[in-house]
Amino acid sequence: MSCKSTKVAPSVDFDHSCSDSVEYLTLNFGPFETVHRWRRLPPCDEFVGARRSKHTVVAYRDAIYVFGGDNGKNMLNDLLRFDVKDCSWCRAFTTGTPPAPRYHHSAVVYGSSMFVFGGYTGDIYSNSNLKNKNDLFEYKFATGQWTEWKVEGSLPVARSAHGATVYSDKLWIFAGYDGNARLNDMWTVSLQDREHACWEEIDQSGEIPPSCCNFPVAVCRDKMFVFSGQSGAKITNNLFQFEFKGNMWTRIPTEHLLRGSPPPPQRRYGHTMVAFDRHLYVFGGAADNTLPNELHCYDVDSQTWEVIQPSLDSEMPSGRLFHAAAVIQDAMYIFGGTVDNNVRSGEMYRFQFSCYPKCTLHEDYGKLWENRQFCDVEFILGEREERVMGHIAIVTARCQWLRKKILQARDRQRQESDEGATGGPRDIPAGNRTSGTQPLLEVCIREAEAQPFEVLMQFLYTDKIQYPRRGHVQDVLLIMDVYKLALSFKLSRLEQLCVQYIEASVDLQNVLSVCENANKLQLDQLKEHCLNFVVKESHFNQVIMTKEFEQLSTPLIVEIVRRKQQPPPRLYSDQPVDIGTSLVQDMKAYLEGGGLEFCDIILLLDGHPRPAHKAILAARSSYFEAMFRSFMPEDGQVNISIGEMVPSKQAFESMLRYIYYGDVNMPPEDSLYLFAAPYYYGFSNNRLQAYCKQNLEMNVTVENVLQILEAADKTQALDMKKHCLHIIVHQFIKVSKLPNLRSLSQLLLLDIIESLATHISDKQCAEMGSDI
Repeated sequence: MSCKSTKVAPSVDFDHSCSDSVEYLTLNFGPFETVHRWRRLPPCDEFVGARRSKHTVVAYRDAIYVFGGDNGKNMLNDLLRFDVKDCSWCRAFTTGTPPAPRYHHSAVVYGSSMFVFGGYTGDIYSNSNLKNKNDLFEYKFATGQWTEWKVEGSLPVARSAHGATVYSDKLWIFAGYDGNARLNDMWTVSLQDREHACWEEIDQSGEIPPSCCNFPVAVCRDKMFVFSGQSGAKITNNLFQFEFKGNMWTRIPTEHLLRGSPPPPQRRYGHTMVAFDRHLYVFGGAADNTLPNELHCYDVDSQTWEVIQPSLDSEMPSGRLFHAAAVIQDAMYIFGGTVDNNVRSGEMYRFQFSCYPKCTLHEDYGKLWENRQFCDVEFILGEREERVMGHIAIVTARCQWLRKKILQARDRQRQESDEGATGGPRDIPAGNRTSGTQPLLEVCIREAEAQPFEVLMQFLYTDKIQYPRRGHVQDVLLIMDVYKLALSFKLSRLEQLCVQYIEASVDLQNVLSVCENANKLQLDQLKEHCLNFVVKESHFNQVIMTKEFEQLSTPLIVEIVRRKQQPPPRLYSDQPVDIGTSLVQDMKAYLEGGGLEFCDIILLLDGHPRPAHKAILAARSSYFEAMFRSFMPEDGQVNISIGEMVPSKQAFESMLRYIYYGDVNMPPEDSLYLFAAPYYYGFSNNRLQAYCKQNLEMNVTVENVLQILEAADKTQALDMKKHCLHIIVHQFIKVSKLPNLRSLSQLLLLDIIESLATHISDKQCAEMGSDI
């Protein structure tokens, strides 16, 4: 798309039962907000409530509720309400006894109530009666009633600056500060029945985060996430996830994030994190004595971070800490916090999320690899001649070394065919057979064994390999074999991935096994890493007392001892690291001509041929997958249409870009042709359709309105046609000077005249008359 800012595309659904849905497109234009736009909303007036930090905010229906915090002099216990529809502030109605003034407490919503737990109370001005609390209060939104829950039995230790969330009808409390030390315990209490409520301590397992405070928690996809926070010398920028079902913690690895890809946010505390759709959004906090104001986004599905680029018309909040955030519908609201010079803020900001369906490119190619459907090459590996099938299109797009091998094998096959070589084709599994199937091309690779080669193939299809399981030395040794292959095949991206995985997996239990294997495979970089790990002050004595050290080869023992006695000087290289090309980059180059010699299907657009690749089309489209499996045309040619409509050449190329490498950038007129394509071609989700809709909403201008009117008429997109006619009527003086107006069909010119007659006012007629 050529737009500088985009709008939120309301959800777009297919009606798969309705054949008319291809012929008549309904775009349902309505009010929309610029995607990734920050807006400054009216701040809270001092007569309503003080500027503050260390407070909580929760969202209930169309309102944000702010409770407690401190204004720099006193702790607060007022409850403020911000109406997001009319952007107005007021004090919320309350009855009963509210919680004592406090800060660094937690607040969550369950049902039609807000629950406040713990926090720090007392008089900060006189520094008296300061203490942490473990009390639990309920505020009913409907009645304004405050009630304290008196819970019998054992209680969590009193705390502040902890994390809290609601899941499965329970309040979950994690970590915090008890006045003497940071914590990392977890407690839960059912919120269903006040009379029978009791606290229960959770027996946590796995990689439990270090004791910490001043961190946020968020729940996404039935898991709770914790990011960074204050944990003394152990402070990191790790992201941890907690599985509620097994009470199991996992540190989410970052070793798959290659150099050049966006790293996780810096370590920080006093920040916020909210969940929306499949994403976590981290804002603000104190990061090593700075107050950053970038918005970081974590994709739970792809396990990748990115910094969100705000729209050009954004009113950005300044960096801050101890603010609070909540989500209403498809927007995040941030209130208050401590800004520069320890000043408390009373500002409210709104951030507009985007909610496009995720890109399924890597998943679709991954399924093609798993299913092994439409395979056209078979690799014969190692001394045992084990066989692994694959797809020429994917392999030749991603790896030049294997591409040469395939070309050599293909030349040999053709030579043998020309010489009249006899013998029937090798048996091909039924799932791979199509009418007119060629025999599988056989490619011998003596230097590769099947298991590491299959991991390498998984990378070619998905840009990923499986992370080694903790404590499984065999997993690490397998990745070392893959690394050796990556070096041989000159796959820089896979090399970097393997090195990062192996180095992150080296520990006291496996370091000697990894070191010995690196020595045997002549992987000098990994061997160097292991030697440096062993001779570290905190590791050395533990490693040399193990049985594995006794069984180590003499030359390695000598090398370790000498390394300990006289460490070599550290060498720093200024050479940039080659991180190779991604799946998206390789498939883009392949479509743009790099894959021409491997085309095996002809797509006919209005009689014009466009060579393509069966495996790629089948991986991304259930329409092509079914055709190639059951109805493959004998002449290898397929006519292209979207229902009854033939797209323009430009729109067809936009669709191929989407199929090959997930690109959604296109001129707005292409979007009309392709709006129904996800339905007709059976793409994995409606991502393309959502982008088409947003592209049309944003980019219909006076300059292109006539082209879009023609496309709307051709595709029977009636509401878009109406939208274009509306623009033409209201901007007719400018539109009338466009050269394209003369080339419109007679029927469309009549539509314009009719719209002008219907909508134009007497005043506009007089103005037009004076212009003529």
